[in-house]
Amino acid sequence: MTTKGTKDAKRDEWPQCLEEIGRQVVDSAFRVHNELGPGLLESVYETCMLRELSKRGVSVRRQVPVPIVYDGEILDAALKLDLLVGGAIVVEIKAVEKIIPIHQAQLLTYLRLSQNRIGFLINFNVRLIRDGIRRLVL
Repeated sequence: MTTKGTKDAKRDEWPQCLEEIGRQVVDSAFRVHNELGPGLLESVYETCMLRELSKRGVSVRRQVPVPIVYDGEILDAALKLDLLVGGAIVVEIKAVEKIIPIHQAQLLTYLRLSQNRIGFLINFNVRLIRDGIRRLVL
């Protein structure tokens, strides 16, 4: 278990630009949710997040393949990150009734496999988007 002091020390090591990119991700989620509300498909929110982040001048890629290394061999297991923002922040988009532990495990696995440390799990199927955003850090 990581103590608060250790988390703060790790955060201090991150480039300030990652904090700014993270703010842009959250602000974009608020903008998209305010415009569309809940009840749409994940792919719609993903497309809108891509557009919103791009409009803000943030580098963003959609459906980024993540290879699996198993038994010393690189396998194409068709794993894809919903969004890779700023080349360093993984965004996993959901439109579900409730975030459950497997959703968090999925994002943590994507972070580990893609060798990134910061991720956002965003569930757009909520009344207030602030209740649908979770930031996870490896």
